[in-house]
Amino acid sequence: LPSSKSVSQASAVTNNKVDVLWVVDNSGSMGPLQQNLTNNFASFMTSFQSKGFDYKMAVTTTESYLFAANFRNRPSMSLFSQGLSPFSGFSIVTPLTSNVLSTFEYNTTQGSSGSGDERAFQSMAAAFGDPNNAGFVRSGGFLAVVILSDEDDFTDYTREEMSWTMGGTPDHDYRNPSLISVNSTIAALDQMTSSTAASRHYNVSAITVLDEACKAQHIAASAVTIVGQRYMDIANATKGVLGSVCDASYASSLQFIQQRIVELTTTFALTRLPIPSTIDVIVNGGRVAPSSINGWTYDSVANSINFHGTGVPPASSSIQVNFDPVTIL
Repeated sequence: LPSSKSVSQASAVTNNKVDVLWVVDNSGSMGPLQQNLTNNFASFMTSFQSKGFDYKMAVTTTESYLFAANFRNRPSMSLFSQGLSPFSGFSIVTPLTSNVLSTFEYNTTQGSSGSGDERAFQSMAAAFGDPNNAGFVRSGGFLAVVILSDEDDFTDYTREEMSWTMGGTPDHDYRNPSLISVNSTIAALDQMTSSTAASRHYNVSAITVLDEACKAQHIAASAVTIVGQRYMDIANATKGVLGSVCDASYASSLQFIQQRIVELTTTFALTRLPIPSTIDVIVNGGRVAPSSINGWTYDSVANSINFHGTGVPPASSSIQVNFDPVTIL
């Protein structure tokens, strides 16, 4: 057969399972930032609701690692929505939850009386490892982690809480060699989601301090404010989105975060290498034009079709991709 023999690859339905964990800093100065998140949360939910995604959402804090160690003699309970403030009573929000927006907003408002030793990575691991939360990360789904913090991650399993001298000492620095590496956190997420570097079924996004200008602007409200370098590193490595805590409104950042999650969730992996110019994409019987804004693009590294904007298929769509393969084998 000639190498241009057309191949038709079809999927009965697209994946529509999205599991989202929010890691919210509940230390001092975070009150206004949490309010900014809740005020604009509707921007995040748009595509999930309009396209009928089967989503789960939960909230944990940057001090949940302390509750995992029975700090302050707290009773054993889910590390989702676990902080110093009460929560809605629903630790996991789904499409079946009544008043999704207000319930999530209540869970997210974790106050600002939490530990100043922020450990988002350790708290995230503790929440996922909590037996009360078993089954939150679903096989075959897409996991998204969204971090909101005005401090970097200081996860160090060998150091007691608040055992540094505040004020920018080497202990309170993202370059401290005793901190767990960003790569080790990525490796743990790879293992948990059965991912590889070429094909990850998760991403990590963050709204944090992105530069020195934001640090200078925000430091008036916080004794110590540090650029979130480790958050930027993990987001860049996992195709996450970065937003600034200094933005007057988080609406745009939240919209970009959900857009990226939806795009990665609906990625269509090809089983053979195509000649890119021959690719033809059909969703629910209708042809979708190539476009990086409202259509599809071909990722030659991952050998997949990525959808964008209005081109993202609704949940449970039927997708067919026709193309001429590079070789007949």
